[in-house]
Amino acid sequence: MLTLDDLCKRYGPTPVLQHLNLALQPGEIYGLLGPNGAGKTTTINIICGLLKADAGAVYIGGKLANRTTRRWIGVVPQSNLLYDSLTCRDNLAFLGRLYGLSGQDCQHRIQVCLEAVNLLAQKDPPAERLSGGMQRRLSLAAAMLHRPKLVILDEPTTGLDIEARQEVWQLIRQFKAMGVTILLTSHLFDEVERLCQRIGILKQGQIVAEGSLDQLRSRIPAQEVVTVETPNPTAAIARAQQLGYGHRYYGGDLSFWVPEPLDLKELIDQFEGVPLDSLARHPVKLEHVYLEITRGERHRAEESGIKGQEPVNHFS
Repeated sequence: MLTLDDLCKRYGPTPVLQHLNLALQPGEIYGLLGPNGAGKTTTINIICGLLKADAGAVYIGGKLANRTTRRWIGVVPQSNLLYDSLTCRDNLAFLGRLYGLSGQDCQHRIQVCLEAVNLLAQKDPPAERLSGGMQRRLSLAAAMLHRPKLVILDEPTTGLDIEARQEVWQLIRQFKAMGVTILLTSHLFDEVERLCQRIGILKQGQIVAEGSLDQLRSRIPAQEVVTVETPNPTAAIARAQQLGYGHRYYGGDLSFWVPEPLDLKELIDQFEGVPLDSLARHPVKLEHVYLEITRGERHRAEESGIKGQEPVNHFS
């Protein structure tokens, strides 16, 4: 449904996209992850025709992107682009005219989309009176108004509470059930884990890892990540090395890669003689894979050059 073929883009002397290749299959939800500055926003702007690539091509539905294919795209940007003083119905009516909808067809689409996002009862109050979750649902309705084949969701649930997030997730699943292809960017790893069939990790303008969640997890040689609190991290790391466990600091927490699941007693016995204040077991998560890929150089430096040291306190 969407193909990016060897996209390149520079801002002055700085390369942002470097021969980016990406292909989304019809009807899939694809998660595009990457640190700030990796090129996600530039990629979206090129797909939508807001920026021109320096080289490469965008294909939508097998056709080279043009004014016609851009009408096949719906977008939910990070910030809701709504007119606060207009009602839900009037917001959609205005956008419908921009999409070329008119008359009964436009009114029918407004009715269908408001009903789909459960806002039909809220069609008359101005958008500024809606909660954050309702405004996000209205933005989703706007993206679907013109029956797009591809929907781009840029951080769709950032800032929402858990109930509103789950409502948006359900709507995204409904889009997929309708056969819509979805490109999702998010910094919320649990969201990507729940929704996406495939995930691509963007770094310095290139896809450096791609696959299903299970395929990405296989890049870490572990079945579990075990996090410990200890007054002697040097001793804990030395013991882990004897056991063949890799170690990482995640958010300042010392963690070990355990290749096979062990029960709690076995784990504690393996660290006999090492003072432990606590020990917790976790499955390998997308965030572990993401950090390994995007910060791999630093982690490898820790492994090879500063083994056993505690994290530096930059605030002291």
